[in-house]
Amino acid sequence: MDLKSNEPFWLLKNGLIASYPSLKSDEECDVLIIGGGITGSLIAHQMIEDGYKTILIDKRELCNGSTSATTSMLQYEIDVPLYELTEKIGEKGALLSYKACSDAIDIIEKLSDRINSGAGFRRKKSLYFASKKKDVGWLKKEYDARKKAGFNVKWLEAEQVFEKFEFENTYGGILSDQGGSIDAFQFAHELFIHNIKKGLEIFDKTEMVKVEYHKGFNLATTDTGYQIKTKKIIYCIGYESKNLLKENFVDLKSTYAIVSEIDKKKFKNIQNTLVWNTDDPYLYMRTTDDGRLLIGGGDEDFHDPQKRDALLNKKEKEIVRTLKKIKPDYHFYTDFVWAGTFGETKDGLPYIGEHKNFKNSYFVLGFGGNGITFSVTGMEMASLFMKNKKHPLSRYFKFGR
Repeated sequence: MDLKSNEPFWLLKNGLIASYPSLKSDEECDVLIIGGGITGSLIAHQMIEDGYKTILIDKRELCNGSTSATTSMLQYEIDVPLYELTEKIGEKGALLSYKACSDAIDIIEKLSDRINSGAGFRRKKSLYFASKKKDVGWLKKEYDARKKAGFNVKWLEAEQVFEKFEFENTYGGILSDQGGSIDAFQFAHELFIHNIKKGLEIFDKTEMVKVEYHKGFNLATTDTGYQIKTKKIIYCIGYESKNLLKENFVDLKSTYAIVSEIDKKKFKNIQNTLVWNTDDPYLYMRTTDDGRLLIGGGDEDFHDPQKRDALLNKKEKEIVRTLKKIKPDYHFYTDFVWAGTFGETKDGLPYIGEHKNFKNSYFVLGFGGNGITFSVTGMEMASLFMKNKKHPLSRYFKFGR
């Protein structure tokens, strides 16, 4: 198989799982969710669980935005190391954030079992290794911070990394017990199908173009000309929030990923481990549920889709060169290559909460490498918002922090 494509692997692997009608009548609900990716699917699930009449709309087909391009690595580790996040926001907020991401992996596993998901959730360990000798000092500091916080971690010296994974040219690293992976594209679709049976209404290819704020409700007008009267709006629009919100709260990045069949004999323990390193931007890799090797990295500032996609061939070669450093004798035959856009915040944390310019509304914007796990935390936070209650993480995830 020697197919190269700038279409995300998950779209080609899964095909069209489901399609939905566009909005063709005026509607009324308790909660209107904007955005039909993995975040929207999780928030819709929570709203249905809480008993709210819920409508979800998306301007594309469902999951065809960033969810189709995600690598779906489920990590408790945030892009900003724990010791550094502690310096930025304090020990309490840093620990709460890391532990919320850890709990989110357990919640996804339980939810996957509950809906009999076929999206291939797997528990995995996580290896975070030093790619340069100068990184060892701060990585050991990070190990100490995680150990103190109660996470099940082990420090591996370079020889131990080689013995366990047969990776060369590393300088040691942190092996964590907590981690996982899933096909987020398929999982989101399964959640939608599960909740449609319980009353969720979905309209795709339906874009909200205007909102009127009234006392106790909002009136959303769509590009189809129809309106939805709703008590609350929850925005699950990821990096596209940059087009909606005026302040500069997130930097957009392009990331690149490649997938190939794998020689399992040459990748010891890779099936059970998420791998990433201390490079900036960092390399990351995992196996897929159908036994392929997925590798990503090469992040760049996002300018526009054309410039992002023009770098596909260059970034593919760059990622393969980086892989060669740790697996010098391995030849990677690329089957798929694609690019995606994601958001990076100054503290590695999401923006989940209310915004002063949007009445009766809530945002669940999971950014960085933890978009999925942050969205799981967003389920509980959105549930409390509907009850006029605050979550312990609200102060750390709020706008204007």
